[in-house]
Amino acid sequence: MFEIFLNVLGVVFLWLAVEYCLRHQTSESLDDASMVPFADDPEVARRVELATGKTVKAVAPEEAKPGWINLQM
Repeated sequence: MFEIFLNVLGVVFLWLAVEYCLRHQTSESLDDASMVPFADDPEVARRVELATGKTVKAVAPEEAKPGWINLQM
């Protein structure tokens, strides 16, 4: 019985912690955050835009600086 109480207490604490962390977020800001992983690849960003209908604020890939090289790993 005590274990069940601790499990319920843990779930309630987790729920309250998530609610506290997300209290100032709007649905628009959460939607923008879900598109961030696609922002550094313009080709993938276009495919995601076509699939979802949502705009992705894509960033151009980083150019090599003079005297520096970009390693492809």
